Amino acid sequence: MFVCICNSVTDTEIRDAVMEGARDLDAISEQLDVGTCCGKCKSCAKRVIREARAEMAYNAISSAIHMPGPAAEPATA
Repeated sequence: MFVCICNSVTDTEIRDAVMEGARDLDAISEQLDVGTCCGKCKSCAKRVIREARAEMAYNAISSAIHMPGPAAEPATA
């Protein structure tokens, strides 16, 4: 869906920018020009950024939980 109509920026582009390291609206605005014209999209863009960051955190925690531990060393007698 389009988040910023003025600059034709979609939620997918914002999510991709967050995955690449952008962490806030300032960084997204610098990279994608979101919110640099009329500004009506800023609240929606912030929501998409929060959702993308939350998804990244969830995926990181989920991966850590489901990673197998180190292999056990065979016992020597």
